[in-house]
Amino acid sequence: MSRAPKILVFDSGLGGLTVSVEVARLLPDAQIIYAADNAAFPYGALGEYALVARVLAVTDRLISLCGPDAVVIACNTASTLTLPHLRAKFPEIPFIGTVPAIKPAASQSRSGLISVLATPGTVARDYTRELVRTYAAHCAVTLAGSRVLAPLAEAFMQGKNVSDAALAREIAPAFVMEGDPRTDCIVLACTHYPLLLRHFERLAPWPVAWIDPAPAIARRTGHVLREHLGFLGSNTSSAAPNYVVFTGALAAGPELMEALRLRGIGKVVIEPMPLEDLTLTPH
Repeated sequence: MSRAPKILVFDSGLGGLTVSVEVARLLPDAQIIYAADNAAFPYGALGEYALVARVLAVTDRLISLCGPDAVVIACNTASTLTLPHLRAKFPEIPFIGTVPAIKPAASQSRSGLISVLATPGTVARDYTRELVRTYAAHCAVTLAGSRVLAPLAEAFMQGKNVSDAALAREIAPAFVMEGDPRTDCIVLACTHYPLLLRHFERLAPWPVAWIDPAPAIARRTGHVLREHLGFLGSNTSSAAPNYVVFTGALAAGPELMEALRLRGIGKVVIEPMPLEDLTLTPH
């Protein structure tokens, strides 16, 4: 591939920006098209069948609009449920998913106490528990699900005040002491959560390693572009400007626009995809 590749990074809201920033840093020649399915946010409110149908339908529309060379599903919930369906429907496009970074946390932990801070859906998913059994059987793993951290991260990105007390309450279950040993690694198993990392570090009852999967996802994306598309990079800045697509109405105030600009995105596109109007039967 001689031209600059297009990479579609997709999430239910703004959380996947944590991934798109790392992809852009690693692959500066690529054009990043960030898609936030804010019309259906949060995905945890959808049943599994409805979520698969929604992601398939929105991805179908986005691929038609953007023509990406690769798609990053920057959402743990969507990845664990929809990747097989997406790869079957779009066999010509490589998909890169997001999974809880349990393996690196288990390898890094010295205390043997690690926690997975996630959404309730990710905590309940068999896929997550299988990752624990496979990679962290030698650790004591706490699965801490929060319904409000992702919405709080969305509010923070839009310049709204976020309560320290609310954040402290939500992260508290991830901090465990068993005598002297205590949690030393916490997996951020929702891409929204690194948006609040500075708050977490400040409010944590003791220092821990916060494991963000975004750098690993970016490396995997680079590998896919090299192996599947033959992209080796270039010395020219030939990529078109990065932009973001929202599927629902958005009050893009100055705080959000500045947050997007700081992440390399200068243009906002609204492409309405109402939840009730856009459905597709998964196969």
